[in-house]
Amino acid sequence: MRASNAFSFQLRASFEMGRVVQLLVILFACLVAPLTASADKSEPAFEAANKLYEEGRFAEAATAYETLLHTGGVSAPLYYNLGNAYFKAGKLGRAIAAYRNGRSLSPRDPDITANLQFARNQRQGPSIPISAFQRWLGKFSLNEWTMLATVAFWAWLLLRALTEMRPALKQTLRGTLFVLGTSAVGLGILLVAGWRAERLSQVVVVSVPQASVRHGPLDESQVAFTVNDGAELRLLDRKDGWFQVTTGPNRVGWLKRDSVIVE
Repeated sequence: MRASNAFSFQLRASFEMGRVVQLLVILFACLVAPLTASADKSEPAFEAANKLYEEGRFAEAATAYETLLHTGGVSAPLYYNLGNAYFKAGKLGRAIAAYRNGRSLSPRDPDITANLQFARNQRQGPSIPISAFQRWLGKFSLNEWTMLATVAFWAWLLLRALTEMRPALKQTLRGTLFVLGTSAVGLGILLVAGWRAERLSQVVVVSVPQASVRHGPLDESQVAFTVNDGAELRLLDRKDGWFQVTTGPNRVGWLKRDSVIVE
C-alpha cells in the first residue's frame, strides 16, 4: 500500500508539473508573438538599395536604406547594410550608429558585432569606455531581458500557487521554487541594468570629421577637448541646440547638436 501510495503521489506530481510546463509554454508563446517581425513588404526597395551598393554607389545606397527606415522598414539586416554603405562611403560615425541600432535589434548577430568592432577600431581620439559587463549585458536585447525575467517570475508564481493548492508538493518542489525565485530576482536586476543602460544612459555618435567640445553651450566658450568621427559619447544634458557630453570623469563639455547622431 505504501509503495502504491508513493507511486500515486509521484504520478500526481508529474501531472501537475506537466500542467505548469504547459502554462509556461503558452506564456512564452504570448510573449514572443508580439516580437515576431512581419514579412518585409518593402523587399523590392531593399533589393534596389542592395544593387546600388553592389555597383559601388555607396552614398546613394545609404540614402536608399535611410528612406526604407523612414518608411517603417526597420530591421537588423537593414541597419547592417546601412552601416556597410556608410562605412564604404567614409562616414565612420554614421556607420557605427547604424551598427549599434542593428545590434540592439539582433544583439548576437556575429556579422553586426564584428563590423561594429572593426569600425570602432578605425576611429581616433577619446570615446566612452565599454566595460566587460556592458558587453555581456548587450548580448540580450531589452525585450529579451524582459521576457526572461517575466517567464522566471511567472514560473515561480505558478509553482508557488501549485504548492498552496497541493501542500504535499511543497517538499518536492522546494528546490525548484528556490532556483526559480533566485533566477527571477537575478533576471529582474539584469533587466533594470539593461533598461538603465538603454534608456537612461543615452549615447550619441559623432558624425563629423572633427568637433570641438566646449566648456559651455556657446560658440565663444573655450574648447575643453576635441572628438573625431565615430566617437561614442554619453549624453548628460541638452540646452538650446547643444548637448552636454562626456567620455569619462575628466572629460565633460558641450557639443553642438548637429555634430552627432542621437539614437
